[in-house]
Amino acid sequence: MRGLAVLIMFECHTFNSFARLDVRNGGPYVLSQFVGGMAAPLFLFMAGMTFGFQMESLERREPNRWRRWLVALRRAGYIMAIAFAFRISNWIASMPRPELAEITKVDILNSMALAMGAFATASLFDGKNRVRFALGGALAVAVLAPMIESLSWSGTPQLIVEYLAPGPNRGRFPFFPCAAYVGFGLAAGAIVKRTAAEHMDRLMQWCALIGFAAIFTAQYFANIPFSVYAAPDFWRSSPSLVLIRTGISLAMLASAYLWTEYGAAARWSWMQALGQTSLLVYWVHVMLVYGNIVKHWKRALSIPQTALAFAVVTALMVALASARLAWKNRKKQPTYAPTPGTLATRTP
Repeated sequence: MRGLAVLIMFECHTFNSFARLDVRNGGPYVLSQFVGGMAAPLFLFMAGMTFGFQMESLERREPNRWRRWLVALRRAGYIMAIAFAFRISNWIASMPRPELAEITKVDILNSMALAMGAFATASLFDGKNRVRFALGGALAVAVLAPMIESLSWSGTPQLIVEYLAPGPNRGRFPFFPCAAYVGFGLAAGAIVKRTAAEHMDRLMQWCALIGFAAIFTAQYFANIPFSVYAAPDFWRSSPSLVLIRTGISLAMLASAYLWTEYGAAARWSWMQALGQTSLLVYWVHVMLVYGNIVKHWKRALSIPQTALAFAVVTALMVALASARLAWKNRKKQPTYAPTPGTLATRTP
């Protein structure tokens, strides 16, 4: 599922960087960005799921809830550190004309870290209460997003506005409503982690049903002619859009489970390779697609040429992911060949 999110991200960024300006009003480019809009929600949802897995495992090892909270906060801090390392590397890559704003830009990793820091509070709860807290928090973030957008943020430091508030000329991934995806993912992860293997099929059926119900219900409320909000913006802060994308994430979760459990053969998978190295390929492909190394082709390609560029970028990132996993597996191998009659041991 994370590998699919990576693939959608490659497609979105490649078309955004390379497609000519005169083809951006056409159907193919609009479709590429529409599909690409699912990449960030998927990453945030999957980050929440992983966070939920970690909290469930930590609960079994650590009875002190305050220590669990500190561990969860450290995880969020670790993601924020990676976010700033990524921004600094982009700033260095923009030489000889670097801009300080490149370091403080609020990107998807910054948004993910802030949301994880807020939902780290879920580690204070046990079992079903953790799921209830995550669901309640996610719904609250989604419902409050249009209100936060309508507030007057004049006089507030721009960096704070970009981290928190949706709206034109503000952050691309603000806490409201992006953190909602992390909360919904955390609830899903906690439920999945607590489900026995023999009941997983039934759980995935419920995920698909709930996902499609959320999609159609939210779409219905998005299309009614009145709203409880003063001036809602569907594409920036609408709770309906959050629920639609969460429903899509749940349906994709069920589909990914169905494929990996019953459809995929037991062999190497390029999609899983991308998912297992998502941070590495995210980091490298952004520097490749938006970096100076390809400036000759930026905003200069037709739709077929851009599609070819997308295929090339994907192939390069699959090769990078495969090399990384091969190197990682190599380090796990024994450091010497045992002689006959001796006990073979493996290094830690």
